[in-house]
Amino acid sequence: MQELKDKYIDPFTDFGFKKLFGEECNKDLLLDFLNELLHKEEGNIVSLTYLKTERLGISKSSRRAVFDLYCENEKGEKFIVELQKTKQEYFKDRTLYYSTFAITGQAISGVWR
Repeated sequence: MQELKDKYIDPFTDFGFKKLFGEECNKDLLLDFLNELLHKEEGNIVSLTYLKTERLGISKSSRRAVFDLYCENEKGEKFIVELQKTKQEYFKDRTLYYSTFAITGQAISGVWR
């Protein structure tokens, strides 16, 4: 008889985080987790939307963005959740660039608010 070995998923890797929290069936678990972490800064998150994780730049030579999750809180504010385990030299620049995709995605053509 073959012995079964325990298998574990590291939630601090992109694969593990997305496997545990990036699937529709685990949405309630992710909402609870994020609300525990972020409720003081972002308010209570009432909805969570899984969007395409890769965004292309405006031209072939532009950088692309790959992020983890896109959320909305009770005030209607939308924000990106990005898992980052290791220090990256240009993390602030990358987060600023990533945020432009969330901002332009909410824009209504011809309307400025």
